[in-house]
Amino acid sequence: MIPISDDNPTLRTPVMTYLLLGTLGLVWVFFQGAGFKVEAMARSICDLGLVPGELTGRAPLGQAVPLGDGFACVVDADAINWLTPLTSMFLHGSWGHLLGNVLFFWVFGNNIEDSMGRLRFLVFYLLCGLVAAAAHVAVDPTSPVPTVGASGAIAGVLGAYLVLYPRVRVNMLFILFIFIRVIPIPAWGVLIWWFVLQVITGLPQLMTLRPEVSGGVAVWAHIGGFVAGMLLIKLFVNPRYASQRTLWRHRMHPNHP
Repeated sequence: MIPISDDNPTLRTPVMTYLLLGTLGLVWVFFQGAGFKVEAMARSICDLGLVPGELTGRAPLGQAVPLGDGFACVVDADAINWLTPLTSMFLHGSWGHLLGNVLFFWVFGNNIEDSMGRLRFLVFYLLCGLVAAAAHVAVDPTSPVPTVGASGAIAGVLGAYLVLYPRVRVNMLFILFIFIRVIPIPAWGVLIWWFVLQVITGLPQLMTLRPEVSGGVAVWAHIGGFVAGMLLIKLFVNPRYASQRTLWRHRMHPNHP
């Protein structure tokens, strides 16, 4: 089930959305080697990825986390660690990781930017990403494992979309064996289902007997970012822009909610 578009036209060119998408792509290709340069990938993830145990001081210095191909991340006390909640949200671990984030951001980000303006949107995006990072650290404060990805910040965009445009139709691509079809679904159905999946996936991490269980995905960063987006959107939305968008959407799709 993949979102490919929505019935939610924009009034202004989403310049900041394009700039953020371009930045993610450029960092992946030129700084991380597009996944083909193993040393560049390992170095970027180890040096600029978010390691909860480094921020809290609860992971032993010198502890190594194997990355494969003879590479490992070692817990350190470098000053740059304090910037990793920010730097980590511009890095990715694979092509699939990057493309998945880009697709969700492409579908939902332009409308949120259009509702608040470019600079507000940038601040909102970064703030949601930082809250997502804080949620990840809070759930597993001793972890020596580096985390990267824009998912937490993009989850904030999804939370904002749920608040502002719950009834807008999102065109979802369904692929089940030979069954392939695009089906429009209200945004609230798509986004609540996505959020519930994150919670279900993340619950094992809260078990006291197995706090290390994570499945390799920082789902509590997704949850934290999503909730932050829902709570912060009313502070960042521009009422005039939102009103203009509502009128324009009704003109473009008079039979849609």
